[in-house]
Amino acid sequence: MSRTSQLLDPGTYFMMGNFACVEAAILAGCRFYAGYPITPSSEIFERACVRFPQVGGFAVEIEDEIGSVAALIGASYAGAKAMTATSGPGFSLMMENIGLAYIMEAPIVLVNVQRAGPSTGIATLVGQGDMMQAKWGSHSDLETIAYCPSSVQEFFDLTIQAFNTAERYRTPVFIMADQVVGMMREKVRIPSPEEVTVEHRRTMNPDMLKNAPPFDYLEDFIPMPLAGTGCRVHVETSTHDSRGYPTTDYAVSESMTGHLARKIRGHAREIWKWEEVMLDDAETAVVAYGSTARSALAAVKKARSSGIKAGLLRLITAWPFPDEVVDRVSRKVNHLVVAEVNSGQMLHPVSEFSRCPVVGVNWAPGTLLGPDTIFDALEAVSR
Repeated sequence: MSRTSQLLDPGTYFMMGNFACVEAAILAGCRFYAGYPITPSSEIFERACVRFPQVGGFAVEIEDEIGSVAALIGASYAGAKAMTATSGPGFSLMMENIGLAYIMEAPIVLVNVQRAGPSTGIATLVGQGDMMQAKWGSHSDLETIAYCPSSVQEFFDLTIQAFNTAERYRTPVFIMADQVVGMMREKVRIPSPEEVTVEHRRTMNPDMLKNAPPFDYLEDFIPMPLAGTGCRVHVETSTHDSRGYPTTDYAVSESMTGHLARKIRGHAREIWKWEEVMLDDAETAVVAYGSTARSALAAVKKARSSGIKAGLLRLITAWPFPDEVVDRVSRKVNHLVVAEVNSGQMLHPVSEFSRCPVVGVNWAPGTLLGPDTIFDALEAVSR
């Protein structure tokens, strides 16, 4: 570690996924962490408590997960890049203030290291049961952004991406990791700060407020007013106009909610990330994400060695859902096999946009879905 900057020296490390997440957040410019420890994400909090003060930041334990998100919103409006990490039960508690962050357009990053559930479930073991909660967990109409890393390196890379996306679209962003990816140790390359693209926040200045109204909700991106900068605007949790004042006017409600949806829906193609493996001549494709994608790749390789033309579509962005990608792949193959450690969640949007039959390979939370189970499904649909 460099004594001058307290950043990790660039190079290759053997590192836990949860630790890599923290190092990436630091490189992305995050200097505020508020959270409540919960397995299997606790190492993120623990690492942040050590590392954030070393780079001039703050890591604070809050009384609960609801308060954690409130603290992030406050830090964000003070100009800081802010993050937290949790698992399923904490994610549920955060939802009320996640909705608050959406309507206040506060750019924050929330990491969910998923575990077996429901309720306390198996706190130390893997699950992928929060994928639909990331989309529908908060009340009312929200367009969410969620990334699903499948390796330690990708956990690192997507953490930087999440902060950049949060700043670009001025919105909360989720990283839907899982216990396997969070707690495994793998090789990860840490780049130098000069190699990292960092998105800077668009901020408001008082001169912008001389216009009436100062902004139009037809604009996708509205600069953010920061506390203490002289921007006299109302920051409101209710439906509000372009100066932030609450109203029950239908036209304003339509404009505001349309803006919140449009800035993500209208840029979905820019947000989508996915990987296609051996799909050029595939007759069956496995759709998977997170740690399950590792098993899916092994199953596809085994299928190929057995004469089955299989391929892999790995979803890196879960939300907004890459419907056009699924539609295109499904037109080329005879079946899609959706593999996940839950009773069938991403199976639903895949089925909605697929042009071919879809088969779910669902696995009870608690252990990783193995390659042989996915291979059996590939063998069955190829007969």
